[in-house]
Amino acid sequence: MSGPDGFDAAPADGLDAALAETVRRTGASIGALYLLAPDEQVLCLDVLCGAPADFAAPWTRVSTASPAPVADAVREGRLVWMADQGKLAHSYPRTAVALPYPLSLAAAPVTGVRTWGSLLLMWPATRPPRMTRREENHVLASCRRLARLLEEALDHGKPPACTGPPRALPAGAGLRSGSEAAAADFVERLPGGSCALDLQGHFTYLSEGACALLGRDAGRLLGTLPWQSLPWLDDPTYEDRYRAAVISRAPVAFTACRPPDQWLDFHLFPDASGISVRIVPGGDPPPSSPASHHPALPTVPARAGRLYQLTHLAAALTEVVGVQDVVDLVAEQIMPAFGAQGLVLSSAEAGRLRITGYRGYPPEVIERLQGLPLGTLFTPAGRVLSSGIPAFFANPEEMRRIYPEAQQVSGKKAWAFLPLIVSGRPVGICVLSYDEPREFPSEDRAVMTSLAGLIAQALDRARLYDVKHELAHGLQQALLPHDLPAVPGLDVAARYLPATHGMDIGGDFYDLIRLGDTAVAAVIGDVQGHDVAAAALMGQVRTAVHAHSVAGAPDAVLSGVNRLLTDLAPDLFTSCLYAHLDFAAGRATLASAGHPPPLVRPAGGDARPLDVPPGPLLGIDPDAVFPVTEMPLTAGLMLVLYTDGLVERPGVDLDDAIADLARHLAQAREQDIDPLVDTLLGQAGVGAQRLDDVALLALRLVGR
Repeated sequence: MSGPDGFDAAPADGLDAALAETVRRTGASIGALYLLAPDEQVLCLDVLCGAPADFAAPWTRVSTASPAPVADAVREGRLVWMADQGKLAHSYPRTAVALPYPLSLAAAPVTGVRTWGSLLLMWPATRPPRMTRREENHVLASCRRLARLLEEALDHGKPPACTGPPRALPAGAGLRSGSEAAAADFVERLPGGSCALDLQGHFTYLSEGACALLGRDAGRLLGTLPWQSLPWLDDPTYEDRYRAAVISRAPVAFTACRPPDQWLDFHLFPDASGISVRIVPGGDPPPSSPASHHPALPTVPARAGRLYQLTHLAAALTEVVGVQDVVDLVAEQIMPAFGAQGLVLSSAEAGRLRITGYRGYPPEVIERLQGLPLGTLFTPAGRVLSSGIPAFFANPEEMRRIYPEAQQVSGKKAWAFLPLIVSGRPVGICVLSYDEPREFPSEDRAVMTSLAGLIAQALDRARLYDVKHELAHGLQQALLPHDLPAVPGLDVAARYLPATHGMDIGGDFYDLIRLGDTAVAAVIGDVQGHDVAAAALMGQVRTAVHAHSVAGAPDAVLSGVNRLLTDLAPDLFTSCLYAHLDFAAGRATLASAGHPPPLVRPAGGDARPLDVPPGPLLGIDPDAVFPVTEMPLTAGLMLVLYTDGLVERPGVDLDDAIADLARHLAQAREQDIDPLVDTLLGQAGVGAQRLDDVALLALRLVGR
């Protein structure tokens, strides 16, 4: 029999038992198993042990590209260890915001014949801050065991699937030993009141003293949640104290007022099976306690879990950059958070709604919804955007009753229309839709409305960024050479990779200039910065190099460019390396303006940095001198020019990094120069995240 998670009963039971055993043996208080979705872009929470499933609501689906411990463990193939909340806040601020409790955690990849997902373990903050090698090995061994169980399930034709809600494993087994009657008598003799909660927060036991202090008999409280059965405890502050006890496994205390004026002190003592609570009459109300003596509140407060979920999503929205990032975040995190199956995110442009992203709809439906006029008041989208008031429809009948003329073309059964308003002006609308009818409690409406404002701010910033990025990218492409000239007897390959933390543009450049039939000039340079100013100056430097290249000698070319930049007096520094290759004479002459040395690899020989004494950076001293270095040109010789973004890494000596690059060049086995250049980039550690631009120009003589 197959369960909702995609495993048949036996493999799921074995997996659950293995996770529970891992939690017990490692001394962890909470454990979770994440599985990779089929596209390997998302991690889905499959099993949770030691805490209620709703505690993990912000993290039921985690993008493998997101800054989160479970994602880093899978992406980097390593164990991630956070010894305390301070280190968690420093390394993973988004996670720490939504998990503000004293704890330690570890995340490790679940890997066998392939990577299946990630194991997450949490400990109370009382555990030692250092994870020993033995503990680390035990965690990794547990990951391998989980991987074997997943592979066995696959062999039995039951592959893991990211479908359905996560399973929450029960914890504890009630009284361990002894007489229940004697234990009850012991509790009743204690002053005040005593009660017990399971890890989900339900009352499982109440003494007579507890019932008297709470003002309810046990029959009305057993099996209920305190904040549901006792209205005066219905405040997220109190629920948060319970969550803190469950997650941190540390004692927690708070004071609450039972109407009209009786203040009670609650002391929570958690362990793996539940929470023991002592209740005693308190004195004066603490200044930070909520005014819970009001019998009725005008609105229902959001649950603490929802508030942390909103905080987590808000932190995520501050990290998005472009419009597509906003769409992906809403689809991957906000849709699952509210159980939605459909999403339409639109922006307001020229009096119409233009759909910028969607999920859960066929393309033909999106085509019919594209370009809706903003002034249309006979549709919920038009009305919501014009009024700025969100609208919620629990079923199609409710939609038809209010908007009889609106066409329902999607087949959805419930909708939340959320206006995206920035500084009083509409920037778009976010529609969450559902395949089945759904009520929208006041708590969900409040959180969705708050979230819509954050989405609006993120979308507005993202649209501005995309416009700037498109302009800057166009400038960059216009300034760099589209194609390098074909030179007989010379193989050439070049790469330019912009820094990823700026606007994807910068001041690095390269060029190959034909100087008649028997000579070429190879040029590489680096203008300080990663913005439009750097790109613009780079264009001026490249043009100046072309203009002065008729001088022939590298020192003369750099001197001419230097005088021009000195007259322009730019605020940015520029380095440059100019190499003149004279095939007729069989010689190369090079000059450097503060640029890293090129690499040379003779045919069949070793690679090494070429000693080119550098002159000063361009644009500083109009009378600067640039020493010239000569070398012979032989068949098979390779010359590699690069910018410092290829070799500069935090904590690594520059000379050592250049020597490493030379060693990689010497060991490269590729015959074609294009794949060889890509290999050099990979071995130098140039990945998806770059702090600086990278330019690389490689040349190889193949005979003339």
